[in-house]
Parts: sequence; structure tokens; C-alpha cells
Amino acid sequence: MNNLVNLTIDGKTIQAESGKNLVDVAKQNGIYIPTLCYFRELNPLATCRICTVKVNGKDTTGCTVKVAEGMEIEVNSAELLDNRKAIIEMLYAEGNHFCPSCEKSGNCDMQNHAYDMGLTVTRYPHVFSDKIVDFTPKRMIMESNRCILCKRCVEEVKTNEGRDVFSFVQRGINTRVKIDYELEQQLSESEALRAMNLCPVGAILVKGMIQEQPFGERKYDLLGKDIKPVVKDNNLHKKDNEKFIVATTSLAGCFGCHMSLLDIDTDLLDILEIAEFNKSPLTDIKKFSKRCHIGLIEGGCSNSENVAVLKEFRKKCDILVGFGECAIMGGIPAMRNFVPLQECLEEAYLNGVTTEIGADVVPGHEDIPKLLNNVYPCNEVVKIDYYIPGCPPNAQHIWKVVKSILLGEEFSITHDEFKYD
Repeated sequence: MNNLVNLTIDGKTIQAESGKNLVDVAKQNGIYIPTLCYFRELNPLATCRICTVKVNGKDTTGCTVKVAEGMEIEVNSAELLDNRKAIIEMLYAEGNHFCPSCEKSGNCDMQNHAYDMGLTVTRYPHVFSDKIVDFTPKRMIMESNRCILCKRCVEEVKTNEGRDVFSFVQRGINTRVKIDYELEQQLSESEALRAMNLCPVGAILVKGMIQEQPFGERKYDLLGKDIKPVVKDNNLHKKDNEKFIVATTSLAGCFGCHMSLLDIDTDLLDILEIAEFNKSPLTDIKKFSKRCHIGLIEGGCSNSENVAVLKEFRKKCDILVGFGECAIMGGIPAMRNFVPLQECLEEAYLNGVTTEIGADVVPGHEDIPKLLNNVYPCNEVVKIDYYIPGCPPNAQHIWKVVKSILLGEEFSITHDEFKYD
């Protein structure tokens, strides 16, 4: 007969088989402990730390805990929840995790954790370190800028002779995963696809095998929980017969978020009953004519003009909302951050296939805004009060947030609305 032990998880008394993995025991009893490196076929790796719990008052990784008699375990305290969220935020900040441009978007384990945690922005500045993207292997691409060093591939992907296809090289902050080119060629197509699917992010890709899936049919489109953002006490003041004043602008982006603003169709008439637009591309008002209650910012900061406009909005608006992935994470424009600025300019103006023959000048004039070395999210330049993720966010999501902020009402965002791509 199995050796049963008694323990508590978040105050709930549980009976389980002695020595079983805590993550599995918790799941069997309806308690979810998030993981990234832990995998059902692997020994616990304890590399990602997402599963951190308290056992008898001490922090430890949940995936390495074997349950024993009398354990008192905390999983979902406010401190532990914030620690896990901080870890996900750090992973986003230090890597190229721009979901709209990632082949694994919708099928990414880390992205799904961020959805469940309601992550709209990272509290840490983006690192934008330039790591190797290795196209050399015959069948795979290794995108080290997305790798979170979970070690799944290192431990699990082997040839028929049991040799490791992936390995860790270098040390400390320079650690990365390397593919053995000769052994990689020995993998069958199904084994290569398994390696790609084993990766919890978009670091391992199989050439020619990234099949685009429509929204609603991806792994995590129908999973997850609704998000309930906190509405702050904004102290917005206006007379009863006055409307709220709204301003909008587009910085380094594609203008898609402004197009989404208009997708609300005839419901826009309801918005106009409580709000009027001031400075905005939607009204073609070039300068602020009055102070605004709320400003909506699309796009990140790519040049000196973007920074000046953003700072002006911060001064002229009581509340500033960053909407769309470019404003929040840098988005597609920030992908140039992984290439030196001079190299980008030379490729665009001197070495590009469409460059005019004989052209040997990178444009420069006092009227042309000065490019920044990096494209920065808005919150790394000024204080942003609220964030609406998406590429672009859908119109219902945008206006639900805006109306709730203006009226001081609580609201929730459904899982199918809360997307980064």
C-alpha cells in the first residue's frame, strides 16, 4: 500500500503519496503552480524559478520538492505571486520577446503565463542585448535572443545513440545554448519538431515548418482567465455639463492602433456623448488647445521628435495611456535594437537592393529628427498610468478601458481580448 502523508497547501489539508513531486500533487488537488523549465518527462531542473513556493516558511523551487509528512506550503501568497510576475517581467525585459513578430505567439508557454498574470508592462528597463541568431544548422534556427535558458532542450533532445544535440556554452550572463551541427542533422523531422515544441518560448525553430495558425485555433487562445485591472483614483475634475477631453498621438508605430480605435463603428457615437477629441490625428488638430483628461499614446520612441511629443503629452494630459505593443514593449520597430544603428542606416541607404546606384550618403539635415540609438517603450521616457496591450488591441478593449478610467468604474478584460499580438 502506498505510503500516504498529510500536508497543507495554502491552508488546505491534503493527503498524498510520500515523495511525489509537489507540482503534480498540487495540480491533482486543484492548485496551480506555474512552471517553465519543469517537464513531465524530465527530472526537475529548477532553472526558471517561476514555481517558487514557501515550504515551512522558506523559499524554494516547487518542482524540486518531494512531499513529506507535516509540510506547510504556501503557493499563492501576495509575495509569491508578485515574485513570479517579476521573473516573467525580467525575462521579457532581457530578451527579444516581441510577440507580434514571434512564430510561437499563441503557442508560447511564457506568453501564456504573462496573460494569466495580467502582465501589461515590465517594471524593468529593456536590455536589448544582441545575441546570436544561428541559421547554420541544416534544419533548425536558434534564436538566442528569445532563449530563457530553461535547459529543456539540453536535457531532452538526443540522438538515437543518446548524444546531446544541445549544450550550454560560456558562463554567467554570456551563457547560451549551442546546437551541435553534425548531431542536429541526425534528427528525424519529427524529432526536430519535438525539439521546437519542447521549447517554452520561440528560441528553437524548424526551417519551413512554422505553420501560421489563425486566432482562436492556437494552443492558448481559449485557455486562461479574465483580467481585472485596477482603476486608480484619478481625481479627474470637470463640470457636470462638460465632456471629458481626449487626445491621441502616434509615435514610432504603424498607425494600426489608431485604425483600431475606429473599429468600434457606430459605438463611437456613445463615446462622443461623454468625450470630445482635442489634439489627435483623428481630428487633425495639430496643437493642444486645452488641457486633456486622458492621452492615448501609440508607438514607441525612435527619434528626438517622438520624445518631445511624448513629453508634451505628459505635461498636457492628466492621465497617459500607452496602447499597443510598440508603446509598451517597443514592438516591431524595436527589433532594430539588436543591430547597431549605423549598420541599419548603411543597409537602408547604402547597401540595400533598392538603393539608387551611386548613392553614398545617409540623409542628414537639421529638419530631420535625430534617430535614437534604440527604440524605447514610452514608460522608459515618461510616466505612463495605464497600458493596453495588443498589436493592435481590439476596439472594444480600448474603449472599455478608456471609459472605465474616465468614469472611475471597475472593469474586466476577457481572455480572448487580452492579447499581445
